Amino acid sequence: MRIDATERAKMPAGTSKVLDSRSLQNSYSTLLPILKKGMRVLDVGCGTGAISAGIAEVVGDEGHVAGIDSSDHLIAKGKADFADIKNLELIEANLFEYDPPGKFDLIVSARVLQWLNNPEQALEKFRTLLKPGGQISILDYNHTKLEWTPGPPASMRKFYQAFLDWRADAGMDNEIADHLPQLFEKLGFHSIETINADEIAEKGEESFADKLGLWSKVAELRGPQVVKSGFVSEEERLKAIDEYNAWIKEDAESMIVKLKDVRGKV
Repeated sequence: MRIDATERAKMPAGTSKVLDSRSLQNSYSTLLPILKKGMRVLDVGCGTGAISAGIAEVVGDEGHVAGIDSSDHLIAKGKADFADIKNLELIEANLFEYDPPGKFDLIVSARVLQWLNNPEQALEKFRTLLKPGGQISILDYNHTKLEWTPGPPASMRKFYQAFLDWRADAGMDNEIADHLPQLFEKLGFHSIETINADEIAEKGEESFADKLGLWSKVAELRGPQVVKSGFVSEEERLKAIDEYNAWIKEDAESMIVKLKDVRGKV
């Protein structure tokens, strides 16, 4: 029996370590040119609010940022971490049940629609929450185009394919970044634009090992779910982590994670 995407998308314990390392500057810098003082912004799937906090700083005291996420433990951590940011509100909420007191100038969502099996319905909900003339910005992946140089160990390639198959089995779109413009058009958004936001890591950079280590963390945090669903064995998962970490230290030269920031207005 196929498990619902909502169940598979739930953030496991330990995910906050990945989310906390992100910031507006290092993980959503394409957004900076369209942020203005005084904006009312909604960040959907905000996690611990690390990016939301950066947005709040840019829009200033006269602006307001609401971050929503369905993971209570992530929202709780974000409220503790960013309690001193007065124009930031972090809320545990389901997007489809969220009913804010006012509409927004800008709605953003980073690396979130990839976890849904109904991204079109999510975008329709976004539209209802925008002011006239408002804009959305969706930053997301095409997982099928990930580039490693040289190729990683066969064990990690096997795990990575199992991860993609596990996602697809739940109805998640592994190529969502490339499908967003067509969805925007279908839903009647205009002024649609796509900005390349690839994340490139090259040997010699200070954060090289951490960036490539993303997939070790996926195997550690999401891997047990992939194993439980029967797409890979526990032995294969552990082997992938060990051999991939060794590859990062010894052989890895670069990695390109394919991302796009797709925008549209109402």
